[in-house]
Amino acid sequence: MLHIVLHHPEIPHNAGAAGRLAVATGSRLHLIRHLGFSLDEKHLRRTGLDYWKHVDLKLWDSMEDLRAAAAPKAQFWLFSTKAGRSLWEPSLTLCDGDYLVFGAESRGLPESMLARHAQQALRIPMPGQFARSLNLSTAVAIALYEVMRRLSLPS
Repeated sequence: MLHIVLHHPEIPHNAGAAGRLAVATGSRLHLIRHLGFSLDEKHLRRTGLDYWKHVDLKLWDSMEDLRAAAAPKAQFWLFSTKAGRSLWEPSLTLCDGDYLVFGAESRGLPESMLARHAQQALRIPMPGQFARSLNLSTAVAIALYEVMRRLSLPS
């Protein structure tokens, strides 16, 4: 099982879409507090549609708490426009059970986290000259399905 991690998500639509992706792929969704919305919000439920009740959801107070609860060999892949390594890099050692970590919509992941785990920081290539970033739920979908493809997980 793959894990989607949203670190301090701000927009309920993106969390709802990530939950729907989790249901569609058999993944688990982890939300790291502080959330910019209530889990009761109608926008979250509307985006997740009738899938939301099926989301395998875990809430955490901190990234450290999640890391401590993860399997010892689990890898955490941090997605950022500031990362030096590309998700398309063929030498990545991705595994079932890995965690795909995404930051808040307005600021991404903390610089300190990216610096501490630079070898696990990945970017999604954006060859368009005017693109600064992708929508959070779009980035989650691209990364999740690319990892599934590489691992030859059931489709």
